[in-house]
Amino acid sequence: MTAPPARPLRLGLLQYPVERPASVAAWAAKLDRWLDQARGRADLLVLPEYACVELGAALSGAGAAAAPEAAELAAMVDAAEAILAAMRDAARRAGAWLLPGTLPMRAPDSRPGNHAASRIVNRAPLIAPDGRLAFQDKRAMTRFEAERWGVSAGADPQVFDTPWGRIGISICYDVEFPKHVRAQVEQGAWLVLAPSCTDSPAGFTRVRVSAAARAIENQCLVAITPTVGDAPWSAALDTNRGHAAVFCPADRGFPDDGVLAAGVMDAPGWVFCELDPARIAHVRDHGAVRNHRDWPRGPVAPPRPAMFG
Repeated sequence: MTAPPARPLRLGLLQYPVERPASVAAWAAKLDRWLDQARGRADLLVLPEYACVELGAALSGAGAAAAPEAAELAAMVDAAEAILAAMRDAARRAGAWLLPGTLPMRAPDSRPGNHAASRIVNRAPLIAPDGRLAFQDKRAMTRFEAERWGVSAGADPQVFDTPWGRIGISICYDVEFPKHVRAQVEQGAWLVLAPSCTDSPAGFTRVRVSAAARAIENQCLVAITPTVGDAPWSAALDTNRGHAAVFCPADRGFPDDGVLAAGVMDAPGWVFCELDPARIAHVRDHGAVRNHRDWPRGPVAPPRPAMFG
């Protein structure tokens, strides 16, 4: 495992208000306005899953009406390269690391017999201040994505080398699966970013509780941030609930409730938090428990029925 540096990370999480920009240029201007508010306050800025999909209605030509699901997705995929270029330009102007949410993109179909085909995946770019980028795909699909929108499972979890050590990205539903985050932690991640898009309090609860559990069981930090507001013109972003938060081990040197920072439910705006990777390294060695070290190794034997006397 790569030892984390002592340098703290200033993290900014945006509770992103869903609106209806008329073009990629208008969306880029909105992104710049929000990033300007965080200038000088954060080193790494995070937007929610599917934040840019608010563009879908305009790009599909739906006008004042709601965009049909297929048309919205097709329009976003067709514009993905232009949107990605706008994201990279925004990171350069902001002079900060940027996770600008996720966007649906075409990717080669690596399944046997499908080498010439492509599929649509939900992809999160992590962009350096100079515009360099790398991607993490969403691995687990919700029913809406798989059954109605036609988005496929993407690549396996990986990690990103940053000035603050290795971090991972587990997009929304992915954070509900312990093995996805664990794979990133075992590759050296001390922080996992989980941008989300949840359309009900129950959906937000699933992400919130799962993120908190991942932080405890891996003795790492997990940060979530959602889209907020209503968008009746969008198939994917019709209703958006939640708040940003940073979860931590509920152990020595951290808050008793395992929450380092939290925003206001459904309210647009930034949530800032300073994170110190050295504190994670310390609690893994000196905590009251050692979840990170004591994670079960190797295959687990199937349970046997208990015998009643």
